[in-house]
Amino acid sequence: MKIKTTEKYEAVIIELKGNVMGGDDTKEFNDLLHKLLDTAKTRIVVDLGGVKFMNSSGLGMLIGGLTTVKKATGSYKLANVTDKIESLLIITKLITIFETYDSVDEAVASFSN
Repeated sequence: MKIKTTEKYEAVIIELKGNVMGGDDTKEFNDLLHKLLDTAKTRIVVDLGGVKFMNSSGLGMLIGGLTTVKKATGSYKLANVTDKIESLLIITKLITIFETYDSVDEAVASFSN
């Protein structure tokens, strides 16, 4: 899995690419979130458009991220959720705990609503 971050309109976009399988990637993802939160960057959008596959550990990583950001009174949204990942979220009933958007722009715009 590759992680790339960019900033757009006072939000941080974390772009994930490849296979999200948890493991070492989870630590890298968590460390990144903590660094962002430590610098008062609390509006986080996770862009899943480049994710080819996600297993239960990958889902766990997303849930852990949500928990971390919420504890810091931040906002955490998912963007570009592919059909495969959306079905995973629906089957696991996690669709109810994540805010999901069709695009990064929609997710970023939702912060000002």
